[in-house]
Amino acid sequence: MRKLGTVAAVAVAAVLVYLISAQGPASLPPRNPGEPAPALSGKTADGKTASLTDYKGKVVLVDFWATWCRPCQEEIPDLVKLNDSLKDKGFQILGVSMDEEGAKAVKRFEQRQPISYPVILNPGERPPKGWVVPGLPSAYLIGRDGSVLKRWFGEKDIPALRKDVEDALAAKN
Repeated sequence: MRKLGTVAAVAVAAVLVYLISAQGPASLPPRNPGEPAPALSGKTADGKTASLTDYKGKVVLVDFWATWCRPCQEEIPDLVKLNDSLKDKGFQILGVSMDEEGAKAVKRFEQRQPISYPVILNPGERPPKGWVVPGLPSAYLIGRDGSVLKRWFGEKDIPALRKDVEDALAAKN
């Protein structure tokens, strides 16, 4: 009987997670608007190092994702297009893979879907220090001054995201 209760609790939790993520895009304000983004750096699948500080003065979307995450997979082509179309205007996406297999998983994924922006490897479920990642995908829009402008949990509405990025690019800061 005890096993049945545990199984039921797990099933209810899974349904709640599904229902929350199935509600569509959810844009959440950062806990403290204007708060500086935490430090972020790490190795990429090709062995290089990428860091948020590499993009100082640019508007950056930090996108936490995983190759096994269906909504993440579906967003990648749109994010690649967004990055490619706005990179000359001062925009950059910095991906953070939460795959336990690290480079192996990302390289396998990129064979099917090339990614034109750097992807930091963060193996496992624990986000980098200072970052809150309640689920995947999660993303943060960072302003030119390094402050968090916006945070998303779940799938992003790409046209709305594009408008947020364009507004951040146009802002004088």
